[in-house]
Amino acid sequence: MNLLRKILFPFAILYGIITSIRNFLFDKGILKSYSFDLPVIAVGNLSVGGTGKTPQIEYLIRLLADKYKVATLSRGYKRQSEGFILAQASSNAAILGDEPFQFFQKFKNIQVAVDANRKNGIEQLLSLPENPEVILLDDAFQHRKVKAGFYILLTSYGDLYSDDFMLPTGNLRESRSGAKRANVIIVTKCPFNLSQEKQDDIRNRLKVSANQELYFTFIAYDNFIYGENRKINVNEIQEAAKLLVAGIAKPEPFFAYLQDTNDVCLSFPDHYNFTDKDILEIKNLAQNNIIITTEKDYVRLQGSLPSEQLFYLPIQSSFIMGSDNFDQNILNYVGTSTRNR
Repeated sequence: MNLLRKILFPFAILYGIITSIRNFLFDKGILKSYSFDLPVIAVGNLSVGGTGKTPQIEYLIRLLADKYKVATLSRGYKRQSEGFILAQASSNAAILGDEPFQFFQKFKNIQVAVDANRKNGIEQLLSLPENPEVILLDDAFQHRKVKAGFYILLTSYGDLYSDDFMLPTGNLRESRSGAKRANVIIVTKCPFNLSQEKQDDIRNRLKVSANQELYFTFIAYDNFIYGENRKINVNEIQEAAKLLVAGIAKPEPFFAYLQDTNDVCLSFPDHYNFTDKDILEIKNLAQNNIIITTEKDYVRLQGSLPSEQLFYLPIQSSFIMGSDNFDQNILNYVGTSTRNR
């Protein structure tokens, strides 16, 4: 923790009091929460950024989209638009935000929408002629105006919410006690060989209650990098000269997976909007070598860099154990809620 964050500790206490009062008012019904007559699954975290919400949403899409009409609803962080927008052929990352646009490009059989007001966003989706049967709320754990039917809380293995502090001293958006709203807690970005002893230790540190389920996942990197017209096996480019570009919260694992001794790594802030100056710098550093970026950055860089040079590395969220049980719990919730409509 740096000196400035320590100095701001009194503000962290004040922020914690404010968010606790807000949650109390929602819990007691003094502030109104709205429920909807269809399955709504909220995926979020207690901290700011970097817990792997996008791969977890994609996991749920793969699980549900062949069985139900699925819609995702996101805020559309840093998008250059306002209000409710339903993704369509003319949409791009600037209009939707990078992560929703990634969903839209990747999954053709779902609806993708953005709206900072989740209640209005759900109402707009339900008013469509082809309305969804399931809605996945992206980064909506603190959006208490909508009461989801199922909450999935994510926390990173290297940055557990139990070890964190309130903003601005730490990275917590609300008190650790907010975790009690979760049906499922997932510790993300774990070592793939995390021991049972370490899992038990984390369970105790997180103080998981008897009515909650705890899972551990790791990031599984694809065996190929993908460009506009071709894909290349990662093994073929491991020792080749390349430029690695990432505008994500914690890029170190991405770099470590691909980097060779002489590769150049270029890091930008999360959800970064690349400027013309940045594009020129990337071109100059890359020369004629390939450029590999994250899938989220690719949707913003596509069209600004030569297509024959630009590639991305997909990732997926994989469960260390218990994936069948997790899947069945989600399917049971959605199936029961759908039948009860």
